[in-house]
Amino acid sequence: MKILLLTQWFDPEPCFKGLAFARELKRQGHEVSVLTGFPNYPGGRLYPGYCVKPWQRETMDGIPILRVPLYPSHDRSALGRILNYTSFAVAAAIGVFALPKPDVVYVYSPPPTAALGAVLLRAFRGVPFVLDVQDMWPDTLGATGMVSHSGLIACIRWWLHAVYRRAARITVLSRGFFTLLAARGVPADRITVIPNWSLEGAPGGEASKQEDTAFFDVVYAGNIGLGQGLEVVLDAATALRQRMPNVRFLIAGDGVDAGQLRADAAAQGLGNIVFLGRLPPTDMPKLFAGATALLVHLRDEPIFAVTIPSKTQAYLRAGKPILMGVRGDAADMVRDAGAGIAFEPGNGKALAEAVMELASLSDAERAAMGASGADYYRRHLSLEVGAAAFIRVFERVLGETRA
Repeated sequence: MKILLLTQWFDPEPCFKGLAFARELKRQGHEVSVLTGFPNYPGGRLYPGYCVKPWQRETMDGIPILRVPLYPSHDRSALGRILNYTSFAVAAAIGVFALPKPDVVYVYSPPPTAALGAVLLRAFRGVPFVLDVQDMWPDTLGATGMVSHSGLIACIRWWLHAVYRRAARITVLSRGFFTLLAARGVPADRITVIPNWSLEGAPGGEASKQEDTAFFDVVYAGNIGLGQGLEVVLDAATALRQRMPNVRFLIAGDGVDAGQLRADAAAQGLGNIVFLGRLPPTDMPKLFAGATALLVHLRDEPIFAVTIPSKTQAYLRAGKPILMGVRGDAADMVRDAGAGIAFEPGNGKALAEAVMELASLSDAERAAMGASGADYYRRHLSLEVGAAAFIRVFERVLGETRA
């Protein structure tokens, strides 16, 4: 089967459906190619060694890649984001016709504008596509405050419905997303739940043996954006700095809210928060290995109760206890895995109490919690399991197309 991955985000950018996914599809016996943009996420700046040009062909681990131009941007500017998304959509819509005809196209969303090329390829060459919905637009845009203009939201909603109608199948990362799409008129038999896996190279369950027992380190690793609501860490750090002076919050990552968060922590004299900046993926195993617990948090918005932040899978795989500050599906996953403690999102006192509860456990109890999460990941969420599920969807779509 010839599979085209159409995604605005791809290695060397951090992405969960990137090179590791392409390699696994190839390993399982399929021919894979990629159409993507020039890497600039999450900082909005081009990666070293790249410059925007009409196109660029390269090969990674035997996977052919066509990069098309886009406007690099990833900051608080709504206009910058619009230019970033639409420039890639238009360039990719041209680029799909410069590639050999695939049997099926996989489209990663967000942004849903990336699907334009797949819609056109279906219309003019009869190629079916599978849409992988990772963010429930436009709900997420409103929840993060990135877009509030009613006219723009209406346009996005119209485009999404058009894409949903034309997709041969839609995959989602949670049961909550399934329920929302079904409520919006997408036939349930065209929706498949396939949870995310962790980025390749994430550490395994042995990490707990390397923990520095001098500190109780709570690690957050990932995007520092409006949706993450990490001001909750400032409140928890304030509550804990006298009661538990050995607790540290280590924040690794970057994003539109990082500068403000650093400034606020400095202004409040919170020495128990350490900002590590953006670290390369190769540093994640060591960071997770030294952690006592791993933190997931999103703002307390209804849309986030039906999502599962992608770092959840990486944390489960790492074999460390998880502090889950997200309601709904994500909290349920951690509870089902026996892998941590859920707390009320947006509530610094609740986070502090969860830290104290975890600290009251023995080392053996915390290690067992982490091991349970790692086992759950291996059985239900690994790359091999997820890629096989996508292949079954692709094969079903191809079989229906050829029938």
